[in-house]
Amino acid sequence: MNVHEALAAVPRVLFIPDEIFVLDESGWLVPLRRGDDPERWQEHVAADDAIVTRTAFDPSVPPELRDATTGRGVEATSSSSAPFIMARVLDALKLASGMRVLEIGTGTGYNAAVLAHLAGADNVISVELDPVAADRARQALQRAGFPVRVATGDGEDGYPPGAPYDRIVVTASAHTVPPAWVEQTRPGGMILVPWAPTVHPDWPLCRLTVRSDGIAEGRFLGPSPFMPLHGQRVDVRTTDEAERRWKAAGEPDCTRYGVTVTPEGQELWLDSPDNIID
Repeated sequence: MNVHEALAAVPRVLFIPDEIFVLDESGWLVPLRRGDDPERWQEHVAADDAIVTRTAFDPSVPPELRDATTGRGVEATSSSSAPFIMARVLDALKLASGMRVLEIGTGTGYNAAVLAHLAGADNVISVELDPVAADRARQALQRAGFPVRVATGDGEDGYPPGAPYDRIVVTASAHTVPPAWVEQTRPGGMILVPWAPTVHPDWPLCRLTVRSDGIAEGRFLGPSPFMPLHGQRVDVRTTDEAERRWKAAGEPDCTRYGVTVTPEGQELWLDSPDNIID
């Protein structure tokens, strides 16, 4: 079964909570409840777009300016990724039945269900930092018939009890590969992580292969924007500086960039691992 068949076989609607959040005319995130407007709620679920499912106040917004009713100062903290982005990531994962998979960032559980459909529920473990989201995902996965193990914890630590993994797939953008991900991937296995815009403005997907010497190395693929991994947010100044360096280099395509991760750290490069960039 291919990825698109798997996505079609797992109904997204089973994993979307009754309350989602949508942008209003002012650009703020406001709640949309299934019971209040079922047709509009269903339109969002059926669309090929991301759906915001959890929010919190942006800590950079002063308390006196925050208002949950109007959405002022509210930011997204969890979402259901756009299905077309999910398909792009799952295609790049090159998953086969029976492979052991660790997902970093459970969210609603929809992606974990598709992974389970492809590899078998017993072979998939998912880690979610938000305990509320983790509990909702567990329940949704059980109801949908995909009893994936969902662990509550920091995804940067991976999940040692289930290691080693053939595949680690991250559903949030990062700019640094934690050592735990490499250590918990078997030689020849793959780590797939959306990269924050610290090198290229396309938010490219990075595919790393772990070698027998414990080094992970690989290139960026096409654009794959995701919300940031907790603890790996990137500020506007950093992204602006990264875009300036990219333009100064002649605006190379994202596929020319790559990453090498060793126990000592990581190095980003252009065209070849020998051509290290700052």
